[in-house]
Amino acid sequence: MLEIKGVSARYGEAKALDGVSLSVGEGEVVTLVGRNGAGKSTLLRCVMGLHRDMTGQVTLAERDVTAVSAHRRARLGLGFVPDDRGIYAGLSVEENLTLPPVATGSAWPLTRVYDAFPVLAARRRFPGGKLSGGEQQMLALARVLRAGARVLLCDEPTEGLAPVIVRQIGEILRGAKDDGVSVLLVEQNLRFAATVADRHYLLAQGRIVESLDNADVRQREGELLAYLGL
Repeated sequence: MLEIKGVSARYGEAKALDGVSLSVGEGEVVTLVGRNGAGKSTLLRCVMGLHRDMTGQVTLAERDVTAVSAHRRARLGLGFVPDDRGIYAGLSVEENLTLPPVATGSAWPLTRVYDAFPVLAARRRFPGGKLSGGEQQMLALARVLRAGARVLLCDEPTEGLAPVIVRQIGEILRGAKDDGVSVLLVEQNLRFAATVADRHYLLAQGRIVESLDNADVRQREGELLAYLGL
């Protein structure tokens, strides 16, 4: 569903990514892990078409989208949940959910969104800016599923959230995976990542240095946590 080939990116003279290649299959969750500043968020922005100072190729469902604008990538089924969540603070929960246009036939109807996220149903009239951090994260995730994303880019969805919210987000990601949605997940919580992801890429200094499965993560958890500084 998603293939990244030889992607390099810069911020002025500074190189953030150096020839990154990876793939995410249909219905697969793949985690990108690395220290702060390794280039994880930059890679997601390149895939979404939000960082244009890049070279390499991005393919979505076998279609080359490297030169395609971000909004057209969204219409092709690519959804982005940024680390700042991007909630419209002055709009209600329901307005946040229904404002983005439906991009594909796999869009979740509001009834399904509210079934999956009952806290959003209870707060559908609340302004987005009045929600807690965990509720805003759920809203950001629900919004891209409501729009019909077939490939999700999620940047640190569990950062700073209570364990009960982390478990709920894990359940949603596993449910989306069961529906065939593909996920590229930037995540520092290795224990959480191992419960939702099929594979993991380790990014260091803008390069993929290792590919791991869940057995590798469990066996080397202490080593990886120490490397990540966690």
